[in-house]
Amino acid sequence: MPGIHFSLRMSEEEIAALTAGAVDDLVRDLVARAFERLPWGEQSPAQAEALARLHMLVHLRQAIERLEENAAHEAADAGAGYPQIGRASNMTRQGARRRWPGLITHDPTPHDTPRSSR
Repeated sequence: MPGIHFSLRMSEEEIAALTAGAVDDLVRDLVARAFERLPWGEQSPAQAEALARLHMLVHLRQAIERLEENAAHEAADAGAGYPQIGRASNMTRQGARRRWPGLITHDPTPHDTPRSSR
């Protein structure tokens, strides 16, 4: 992707498949570590497993949102502007600005350069 200062080794579709598989593996591992199946109840084991996975995915989404926010701030602190942050986030510059208002406190524009007084 031009303007984001890294190159892709895989296509977007391959990255999507890679991350979906990794998240699925992670969720299964976290569910096994965080939850204990109860021996009683109205739910079948398949239903209990599906609900536990759903609950873990909610926690993961919240964690990803926090991490995404931190990464956007880190990118801005490192000098990236809304155009680069938007492209890296798969959104427009305006979308990034709406998502993280105030992230960039100063957008350099051509009129910000010092003018000579001739």
